Amino acid sequence: MAPVKRDSWERLGAHVSSQGGVQNAPGRGLAIGATAIQLFTKTPNQWKEPALGEDTVREFRANLESSALRMVVSHDSYLINLASPDPTLSARSTTAFITELTRSRTLGIPWVVSHPGNYIDDREAGLFRNAERYTHCLREVPGAVGVLIENTAGSGTALGQSFAELVLLRESIAEDVRHRVGFCLDTCHLYSAGYDLVTRYDAVWKEWERVVGWQHLGCLHLNDSKTPFDSRRDRHALIAEGTLGPEPFRRIMRDPRFRNLPKILETPKGDDQVTNDRRMLRRLRAYARTVGR
Repeated sequence: MAPVKRDSWERLGAHVSSQGGVQNAPGRGLAIGATAIQLFTKTPNQWKEPALGEDTVREFRANLESSALRMVVSHDSYLINLASPDPTLSARSTTAFITELTRSRTLGIPWVVSHPGNYIDDREAGLFRNAERYTHCLREVPGAVGVLIENTAGSGTALGQSFAELVLLRESIAEDVRHRVGFCLDTCHLYSAGYDLVTRYDAVWKEWERVVGWQHLGCLHLNDSKTPFDSRRDRHALIAEGTLGPEPFRRIMRDPRFRNLPKILETPKGDDQVTNDRRMLRRLRAYARTVGR
């Protein structure tokens, strides 16, 4: 499929499958008409660490270069918990995150999106454990790869529900690697955590600017929510078909502050890996086209 010409500023797409090898991910982004993608560099629900062969790396980079994609980010494994008080899980998570960073650096992927850990015992202690382990992992993998810490819906003992806690987590990371740490905001998580993008859109982003700062925002995950406002539950829905509805996404697509920012769908795939993503991307682009450029 030939690349579709898009506006030069656009970085819009979805999380795509890496089944069969990461080298296949750029083609899957092309198949849905994306200009940005997110991918797993390994199976996200297994500890097994795949070795990246030279041929795989070369093919991935070639496929990315020949595609219409302008941005690619990776996402870390679901099993990793860098805030855990359990020494065995902590050591295993640290090793796994180091390899996540290493694979992304090898592939030329600039950012690894990472969920903050679950503190399990004490919130403050868990946050500082999380920061110490981010520091260690970044020092172990120097170079052109960084971490985008993703906000959470606030369920259970998950860290990262509030803007203030995200800032504290970043500021607790050692200064020599802190410049390699930013944030990824998920719209479903924001709404579920009590940030009302439906009725207080401007207030939410003013708070982000005041507490965190635009310079630290590296990516958006665009997801509607299956659950009500402030539910503290992470259940993604198709764009404009959940409790957020169309208006927050319409405003985001028109908002000049997000114009050049990567925007990634993590919405349900349906019966295949293509149809829903294509439909959601068409919907988001239609929102952007409703105002003059």
